[in-house]
Amino acid sequence: MPPHGPMKAPAKPKNAKGTFKRLIGMLSEHRMKLLLVALCIMVTSGVSAFGVYLLQPVYTMIGDLAAEYNATGVMPALTGLMRLLLAMALMYAASIACSYLLNRTMMMLSTSVLNRVRKQMFHHMEDLPIRYFDQRTHGEIMSRYTNDTDTLREFFSSTFPQAFSSLLSILFTLFFMIRLNGWLTLLVILLMPLMMMITKNIGARSGKNFVAQQKAVGALNGFIEETIEGQRVVQVFCHEEKAMEEFGKRNEDVRVAGTRAHTFASLLGPIMNNLSHCNYVLVTLVGVIMIITSRNNPDSVFSLSIATLLAFLPMIRQFSQPISNVAQQFNTIMLALAGAERIFDLMDEPVEEDEGYVTLVNAVKDEQGRIAESESRTGMWAWKHPHQDGTVTYTELKGDVVFEDVTFGYVPEKTVLYNISLYAKPGQKIAFVGSTGAGKTTITNLINRFYDIQGGKIRYDGINIEKIKKDDLRRSLAMVLQDTHLFTGTVRENIRYGKLDATDEEIERAARIANADFFIRHLPQGYDTMITGDGANLSQGQRQLLAIARAAVADPPVLILDEATSSIDTRTEALIEMGMDSLMNGRTVFVIAHRLSTVRNSQAIMVLEHGHIIERGDHESLIAQQGKYYQLYTGMFELS
Repeated sequence: MPPHGPMKAPAKPKNAKGTFKRLIGMLSEHRMKLLLVALCIMVTSGVSAFGVYLLQPVYTMIGDLAAEYNATGVMPALTGLMRLLLAMALMYAASIACSYLLNRTMMMLSTSVLNRVRKQMFHHMEDLPIRYFDQRTHGEIMSRYTNDTDTLREFFSSTFPQAFSSLLSILFTLFFMIRLNGWLTLLVILLMPLMMMITKNIGARSGKNFVAQQKAVGALNGFIEETIEGQRVVQVFCHEEKAMEEFGKRNEDVRVAGTRAHTFASLLGPIMNNLSHCNYVLVTLVGVIMIITSRNNPDSVFSLSIATLLAFLPMIRQFSQPISNVAQQFNTIMLALAGAERIFDLMDEPVEEDEGYVTLVNAVKDEQGRIAESESRTGMWAWKHPHQDGTVTYTELKGDVVFEDVTFGYVPEKTVLYNISLYAKPGQKIAFVGSTGAGKTTITNLINRFYDIQGGKIRYDGINIEKIKKDDLRRSLAMVLQDTHLFTGTVRENIRYGKLDATDEEIERAARIANADFFIRHLPQGYDTMITGDGANLSQGQRQLLAIARAAVADPPVLILDEATSSIDTRTEALIEMGMDSLMNGRTVFVIAHRLSTVRNSQAIMVLEHGHIIERGDHESLIAQQGKYYQLYTGMFELS
């Protein structure tokens, strides 16, 4: 699958009741809108049921007027009938207005709630530790913003008001049915359990298959995206036939799941309609018998008029239809609750803990060399260290990094680094070499406190980094990774990402340091050239040059280069190293490289193997030892 994976359909929620309460709680700040919605639903549902109930007096009036005309031959006054019909027309006009107001209000409410949900999710996500993202695919997280929030949109804008409206319609209709004739109402109610049982059974099967269909569609979309991204690899290795075979298989899964889902969904409507028709016929038959019986015994408890029967019959469908609607909405409600549960899972994820209290501030030095805090930018930074006795000390930010017997594992039961001890003085270039998985990148992640160590200490300018606020710690560092990431925007904006208040001159200076200025000026719009698709219109080397320029404009005391020049040709690499030498002046630089020619001029080279530093020294001393580094270095020469 692609890096971010398919968007999976949510399964049945684990705690539907609790999730539903929390979901409804999200509407609490929209009480006035909810009251308006409830009022509109009550009006529309009440008018719908009451309008049918009024057919009984309408039919009675029409019958009386027809009888009077037949007896006298004179057209009787229609004043009463016209007043009743006018009242009904005004009622339905009010219902139409309420329906419009209901739909508009629910749309505004749902978009407002989803806007707030996305903001809360994004803000919370920004505070989550890196560990959270390492343990999940991008698609699994993205699906919460798209697939899961879409189920909430459907729930708030449509399903929730429809379900509420259906329940009110059932209650209002049942009330007026009892008012018309209790015996016929009892007959209708006795047939309802059969309809509900069938609806529930088919609805459950339909919902199960709709979930399967969404999963199959997600898998198919993921495969298509993966194939498109890797189309060059597919063609180079003549994998087209196998790709088409795999596509056919996944496409067939979508067809089978979709056929089953829509078959059951399509069955529900006709079955409910036919059951309603059977109910209709049965009530009509019983009603006719009651009318005939009433002729012979007007005082019977089973007496019934034709007008009452004609008004009662439409109520049968009006009573059964909402039940069918509620059953059909059950699947949507379950999907919405499952989606909400996944969203709440993200929101409930513990944020990154930060117990640090040492902050980074602008500073100045007086003539005696004492450091003081400054409100304006001075070009000098210092660590502001408050103490328990109320005093505050300032330590100049230099980039002095020390590891003292550091032990770390991503999971407690599996140690990755064992008793790592090293130091890097300002202006030194420290290189890490070793095989994949030796722990090189892990060390740089610990400097940033993306993860916390299980043993030992890491000191930054003599301060335990656990005491430094993470935001301030990371402001003093810059990283250039092997996998560069460029954002949609201009070249200038992408470089400015390293320092948001950087001037155009600072940006161009950083580009010159990274030796990116030449190729940038040859782009169609130079520094204002738009970058899209993570820099798809640039070469891999050019993307890394921009990433290095981004680090250069940040002007940090510590640089971390994780395979930063791996995709750059030897000539460009030499130019970058010339620029980096000036950037490294007075700064600490950590370099991870497989290309050993890039680490030759490092003051110290650490050779790692299985989480241990097995060799350390400069290039000449390590070559003289003829150990692991010597083997790696000579091996690289043999391969070159």
